[in-house]
Amino acid sequence: MKRIVLTGGGTAGHVTPNMALVPELKKEGFDIHYIGSYDGIERKLIEDMNIPYHGISSGKLRRYFDVRNFSDPFRVLKGCSEANTLLKALKPDIVFSKGGFVSVPVILAAKRRHIPCIIHESDMTPGLANKIAIPCATKVCCNFPETIPHLPKGKAVLTGSPIRKELFEGSKIDALDTLGFTKDKPTLMVIGGSLGSVAINNAIRKNIDALLSHFQIIHCCGKDHLDASLEGRCGYRQFEYVKKELPSFLALADVVVSRAGANAICELLALRKPNILIPLSAAASRGDQILNAASFEKCGYSKVIAEEDLTDEGLVDAVHEVFNHRKDYINSMNQSELANPVETIMGLIVETSK
Repeated sequence: MKRIVLTGGGTAGHVTPNMALVPELKKEGFDIHYIGSYDGIERKLIEDMNIPYHGISSGKLRRYFDVRNFSDPFRVLKGCSEANTLLKALKPDIVFSKGGFVSVPVILAAKRRHIPCIIHESDMTPGLANKIAIPCATKVCCNFPETIPHLPKGKAVLTGSPIRKELFEGSKIDALDTLGFTKDKPTLMVIGGSLGSVAINNAIRKNIDALLSHFQIIHCCGKDHLDASLEGRCGYRQFEYVKKELPSFLALADVVVSRAGANAICELLALRKPNILIPLSAAASRGDQILNAASFEKCGYSKVIAEEDLTDEGLVDAVHEVFNHRKDYINSMNQSELANPVETIMGLIVETSK
């Protein structure tokens, strides 16, 4: 039996693509282990799948001043030592990384132990963690054709992002029953990422009356971002995080408002969901979501609103515009020719593990 170590964490976007590979890895007979941070979001998600989980120390390498910049390099070094010990014991045939800073010690340790690695870069340009990891990788999977020039020649493979099979198995009827919604009114779904988005939450809630006059709203607002004053509003349901019900909620949604994290927008593309993207501003990020959103808008998959241009009237108008032209967006998404991501990546894993 071949053994694979999966790694990646920090946000759900660094974990869910790994989760999408698990059923196929099991079919191929792989013994699967996961290395993540001690207490990141990945731990609960992976342990719920009954996959052996190994926690290591993790630190973030920030591009801005933060007092933690003085202590986190020591956490990374500790993580490298722990990852090396784990890989020595586990003796995997291959490592697959979805990125995030917890993956860096694992990839560095794998290179030291001559274990082949495949990494996946979701965004248009590689983030800092993957920039460190790319020299150690055998292959680098990516979502956008524009990414390939940023990667070493011979390593880049355009795969798309692995999509969990269960996302395609949602039931509108189950969603209506769970939410207490009616089938006679369209549904708007709002997703601010696993950590939530204050800007999107505030924009939706400031316009709640105008939106509820035409739509029912599923609002995934992130941990600790529930608004008690809106509990019980007819046609409005809010959740910190949705897991089991997500496929059915997405099946019900006519329009989705979302951040522009690469995995999230690839899921919307795969599900053919008309969407409005509000990427993280350049002031709050390295600008990767802005590039992701621009690529999707250029292809006709999405409407984009810059966070600094987000106004009450603009948001409501955008929701109506996308809903009224939803067939045009769906037709554009139907033209997407990305190969089956799970199948393509599994082929790379099987071949590289030999």
